[in-house]
Amino acid sequence: MIVGLVTIVALLVIRFSSVPTTPVLPDTISLPDGVTANAVTIASDWYAVVTNDGRILIFDRPTGRLRQTVIVE
Repeated sequence: MIVGLVTIVALLVIRFSSVPTTPVLPDTISLPDGVTANAVTIASDWYAVVTNDGRILIFDRPTGRLRQTVIVE
């Protein structure tokens, strides 16, 4: 029973040690003039910036290109 418990703990440690702990953001994000970021969220192939003027800017993660703009009303 002790060997089984040690095996389970070892598998959990191995599994969770391979998960990246910190998401990688680009060095710079180009926002329109006069706009500041209030929040940022990251997905596997895009990231979104919530701005102070009520917009959500969705960028392509590999290229940094602006994909979509969503206006929050």
